[in-house]
Amino acid sequence: MPELPEVETTRRGLEPHLVGATVADVVIRHPQLRWPIPADLPQLLRGQTIRTLRRRAKYLLAGFDHGTLILHLGMSGSLRILPAKTLPEKHDHFDLVLGNGQLMRLRDPRRFGAVLWHEGDISDHPLLASLGPEPLEENFDAAYLYRATRKKTAAIKLVIMDNHVVVGVGNIYANEALFRTGIKPQLAAGKLSRERCTRLAEEIRATLQEAIAKGGSTLRDFVNSDGKPGYFQQHYWAYGRAGEPCRRCGTPIRQIKQGQRSSFYCPACQR
Repeated sequence: MPELPEVETTRRGLEPHLVGATVADVVIRHPQLRWPIPADLPQLLRGQTIRTLRRRAKYLLAGFDHGTLILHLGMSGSLRILPAKTLPEKHDHFDLVLGNGQLMRLRDPRRFGAVLWHEGDISDHPLLASLGPEPLEENFDAAYLYRATRKKTAAIKLVIMDNHVVVGVGNIYANEALFRTGIKPQLAAGKLSRERCTRLAEEIRATLQEAIAKGGSTLRDFVNSDGKPGYFQQHYWAYGRAGEPCRRCGTPIRQIKQGQRSSFYCPACQR
């Protein structure tokens, strides 16, 4: 599943093509995604100009004068910029045709993505209203993380993956940030000291920033807006390395299950 770095990589690739462009047409081929694509979207968007393209958690938000187009990549989706006359393929479900001779196309083999419309304050949308802070913004810091973890008995990995606590720290990057901080994923969140919260907040931010700089991770079929894969997976310290020697101490990396997801850690370096 594309996580925050993959979505941010996509946003940065799309932004120069979309912002300031006028929508010439909207093509809906398969409306049944995770939620139905609004049938009146062509009427709502034809002739309208895209003013902004932002990211909130794993959602991309294309701002218009009269509302916001909400896009989500789901499990296997990608958004690509293509020439307007490019013929669609089997899993190409939605096109935003632009007046500049290009289109933005959603390809989503599993159909877990989303294309939605919201009028009014986008922060009030039910999908966004209860989200926690962005990990790359100033309001996510050591003091916040320390407050958020007090009296929590849940494992720290599950806590930092909770979108109500902080958004966008998915499974891959939670594993990596915890390894870099020397914290085992099963440690009760409430046992973290202020010092360890400081280091963890810093490493979450640094891990995500490094992943964005490398174009995200391509584990299955993620590609960015120009069709190129990410390559952060070549630099993993822990994720997906079960049984392989730790890059720091040589101890075999262990794998456990937490919340139906795999966790990877070094039993010597993380405590």
